[in-house]
Amino acid sequence: MTGSADNIVVFEGVQKSYDGETLVVKDLNLDVDRGEFLTMLGPSGSGKTTVLMMLAGFEVPTHGQILLNGTPINNTPPHKRGIGMVFQNYALFPHMTVGENLAFPLEVRKMGKAEIEDRVNKALDMVRLGGFANRRPAQLSGGQQQRVAVARALVFEPELVLMDEPLGALDKNLREEMQYEIKHIHENLGVSMVYVTHDQSEALTMSNRVAVFEDGVIQQLAPPDVLYEQPDNAFVAGFIGENNKLYGKIVSEDDVNCKVELEGGGGTVAAMKVNASGVGTRTTLSMRPERVTINPEGNASENTCSAKVEELIYLGDHIRTRVSVSGNSDFIVKIPNSHGHVILQEGTEVTIGWQTDDCRALDAPNV
Repeated sequence: MTGSADNIVVFEGVQKSYDGETLVVKDLNLDVDRGEFLTMLGPSGSGKTTVLMMLAGFEVPTHGQILLNGTPINNTPPHKRGIGMVFQNYALFPHMTVGENLAFPLEVRKMGKAEIEDRVNKALDMVRLGGFANRRPAQLSGGQQQRVAVARALVFEPELVLMDEPLGALDKNLREEMQYEIKHIHENLGVSMVYVTHDQSEALTMSNRVAVFEDGVIQQLAPPDVLYEQPDNAFVAGFIGENNKLYGKIVSEDDVNCKVELEGGGGTVAAMKVNASGVGTRTTLSMRPERVTINPEGNASENTCSAKVEELIYLGDHIRTRVSVSGNSDFIVKIPNSHGHVILQEGTEVTIGWQTDDCRALDAPNV
């Protein structure tokens, strides 16, 4: 067996196929640290939910094994894994009160009445629903129902809680409120959480680490700030946060950086060599909108290009500026809305600039 005392979950060479031919999950090797909040993030069909369902016991791996606390659990039924689970549809029993919903997993474990009542009250207080024990789910708002679902997953004090798109049915403001609620519960209890979402802002807000899935494979596993600042490939760069792309051919390189001749007549620029294939090959240049400046003064930017302002959108704290540069008409620059900011008009010819360290040369485009 692999892993260590620091791992609560270990996936060893796990694969999953539903038809015997196509692998939905491909050779997954993943350790979940004890006490961490790990989010599995990716588009629909990327394999993230299948991984969660295998961990919960609702799906069985086609190949490889899953260990929980060092013990293989491939053949352990879900109710014997001791894992808390929260679903998007809450899965509350409508004929039971809130208190009865929370008491159910404790009654299954044959706990005494006094202990059940104590644990139910503590769990409701934890999600700020003290006094709601006698209400039925239909009498609660969506956010309150989701709090009950979280409390029910935690009431029997599991070491591990799984959450499958739990906030997907909530409106934007309530979803953001619940993100912080769940994050604070995790921090206070120290319980291990594995969370599935397709919402990248949710993943960045809540997680210690994020595993970005695509085509059944983890593309990158890292803390949120590393994913955003240092994406390993073009998929991760495009999926995490807003990202600008330019295409070109590598004309020279050293151990750290490379020079790229931009397609569309944009000249030659320098970039960090991250995931590029060498001189003569195509590459995707990736940079964040907030790292690009318009009409940089003096030597403020190591790389510059000519661009044309296509659209200006006022968004309060910044002006979202869409420009055409090097054949890309959807290149975004975020101009802070502060005193002395650049005043622009649509159709204006400008210069855009950025630092070499803010531009990453990644894998070649598929087109």
